[in-house]
Amino acid sequence: MSHRRIPKRKAVLAGAGAVGIVAAAILLPNANASQSGSTPKTFTATTMSAASAAQVARQLGQSLGDSYGGAYYDTAKKQLVVNVADGDDAEKARVQEAGAVARNVENSTGELTSATRTLSQKAGIPGTAWAVDPRTNQVLVTADRTVTGERWDKLESAVESLGSGMARIQKSKGEFKPFVDGGDAIFGGGSRCSLGFNVTTQDGQSGFLTAGHCTAATQQWADENGAPLGSVQESVFPGEGDFGLVTYDDPNTEAPSVVDVGGGQTVQIQQAAEAAVGQQVFRMGSTTGLRDGQVTGLNATVNYPEGTVTGLIQTNVCAEPGDSGGSLFTREGDAVGLTSGGSGNCDVGGETFFQPVTTALAAVGARIGG
Repeated sequence: MSHRRIPKRKAVLAGAGAVGIVAAAILLPNANASQSGSTPKTFTATTMSAASAAQVARQLGQSLGDSYGGAYYDTAKKQLVVNVADGDDAEKARVQEAGAVARNVENSTGELTSATRTLSQKAGIPGTAWAVDPRTNQVLVTADRTVTGERWDKLESAVESLGSGMARIQKSKGEFKPFVDGGDAIFGGGSRCSLGFNVTTQDGQSGFLTAGHCTAATQQWADENGAPLGSVQESVFPGEGDFGLVTYDDPNTEAPSVVDVGGGQTVQIQQAAEAAVGQQVFRMGSTTGLRDGQVTGLNATVNYPEGTVTGLIQTNVCAEPGDSGGSLFTREGDAVGLTSGGSGNCDVGGETFFQPVTTALAAVGARIGG
């Protein structure tokens, strides 16, 4: 995220990745009208953007109640797939009328969420993580390379206790840790992190969001030239999120709602939006620049060595130390997440986790841009 100041002071610039992104139009879902007479209704799934799919999924989740089994975005077909657990024809028709594809599954979202709570009670082991994967209709449990011996046995026993078809385990070659050391580089307390998104607070101050494990380390942040940048106002880590709010020390600082993706290219940020499993996302960080991948899970729990963090987005976008706090966004210009941590690197890949922007904004009482 770039920003500029009215005083003659150099703006923070991203140093990695020169990749431009062309914004795409958002396609709104439109349900097909039913045929008149006694002819059975026929439905064709509507093509829609990932942002629109997330909105439709949220509405259907409320409408279907206990039968809702989650949803994901089919990027190839640009369609929303909605899982219906033990639903009747009327519930499936409701999904189709909303322009989505109805898919029969065994596990409801309520059952999968209950399974994650059981895991938190029985397997809160550093080096583990789990998130609901609607594409397999299971909880995906990941163990990093530190989970061995008795800890592995404990995790395996916890997963087996959930019953057949509820969860599965995968091994990660890396080690789960916050990416301290992504937008623009920011410095504080001997650490380097990345600026996420510029925001405006409720009282009209300009500031920015970044990772909570960054703001928990020190109150004062500076730019790459060592010039004072801002002061921490709120910080959450570990616990129910990984985010922090920093307000600019200079009251004349302007905070344009853009992400600097390198090479003089920027992406205009239109709004904050919820993530959808399956959607393509882009991450900008001060270490590895611009990278892309897909959302693979929601409401993820990660057991870092520093503590457990809940409510995160899981992706396969690579990241490395220094990318922490950096912006996760879509081609359409939706602000989605802030880089938290994960395993691996941009040579071998790995799992990465992000703080949802919508949750962070609500918690600190701020909005994207001016």
